Amino acid sequence: MKFPGPLENQRLSFLLEKAISREAQMWKVNVPKMPTNQNVSPSQRDEVIQWLAKLKYQFNLYPETFALASSLLDRFLATVKAHPKYLSCIAISCFFLAAKTVEEDERIPILKVLARDSFCGCSSSEILRMERIILDKLNWDLHTATPLDFLHIFHAIAVSIRPQLIFSLPKLSPSQHLALLTKQLLHCMACNQLLQFKGSMLALAMISLEMEKLIPDWLPLTIELLQKAQMDSSQLIHCRELVAHHLSTLQSSLPLNSVYVYRPLKHTLVTCDKGVFRIHPSSVPSPDFSKDSSKPEVPVRGTAAFCHHLPAAGGCKHPSAKRKVEEMEVDDFYDGIKRLYNEDNASENMGSVCGTDLSRQEGHDSPCPPLQPVSVM
Repeated sequence: MKFPGPLENQRLSFLLEKAISREAQMWKVNVPKMPTNQNVSPSQRDEVIQWLAKLKYQFNLYPETFALASSLLDRFLATVKAHPKYLSCIAISCFFLAAKTVEEDERIPILKVLARDSFCGCSSSEILRMERIILDKLNWDLHTATPLDFLHIFHAIAVSIRPQLIFSLPKLSPSQHLALLTKQLLHCMACNQLLQFKGSMLALAMISLEMEKLIPDWLPLTIELLQKAQMDSSQLIHCRELVAHHLSTLQSSLPLNSVYVYRPLKHTLVTCDKGVFRIHPSSVPSPDFSKDSSKPEVPVRGTAAFCHHLPAAGGCKHPSAKRKVEEMEVDDFYDGIKRLYNEDNASENMGSVCGTDLSRQEGHDSPCPPLQPVSVM
């Protein structure tokens, strides 16, 4: 619940002070350990954090669950000397503890299902035993302030101090903007180089970088937030540099409400009589990036993938029934689009997948396939 005017600012300031006090009690300086067979290396830590991020999407859990699981894992690794062979069991146990702490009861994964579908390599009883060890080492105190908590607070304070910030957002609501920042934060939490900073410093650095893109007076706002959090400005500058460098490796998000259709490059459309197009394996060799690992294959999206190569009009070539498996990899939503336009019911509707060229030939400007009329029963 938000209170208008000064009451809202007082409430946010109270939440920030409480979170900073909690962080000061829990946070420990990260001391990098030499990579040995007896210690968890920084790269192994990053890999298991990325694995937990995939589990978060797999089980459709809240970002707060992943943030708490990562914080519990880092706190545990900073307290004890863990063997690398137990790292997956430790991580899945922290993930299960975080889910039971954050999620609603009906959203908590069943332990047997979690152990089976996560492929963690340990049984349910082993996870429960590791849970007890983690709780003992952390003094049964799991309520710590995560970087995501600070991101929510700093974002709310920034919007409260600069109401004009809402109008500077690129076609996003404040909640959508916060969701985008959350995605970037979860990406940064998988970087061991950023463990030298507190979660509050990491969140403030991300907010500062984002404000720099949106408003001209971002520096006074950053200084005001820095004073509220009572942080060191030199550490913030260093953290900003590392965060900006790390976020440069993150792929930009897809535009909202966009539909991308993927199809392999080895397929093409071949013209048949009556202007009907059919999918046929392309005789043009697709780019081979297997020899150069630095250039991964990029899937072709949209109607350009379907109209990649159109031979001259002639006889229709039917696809072979023994097509290779790798040539049939098509996303599930592609089949849904085919059903939407009734392409599975009539062969004459196959031309709608290349509706861009057909519509232009008929004098239409819209690149979308023609919609089918809806019959009223």
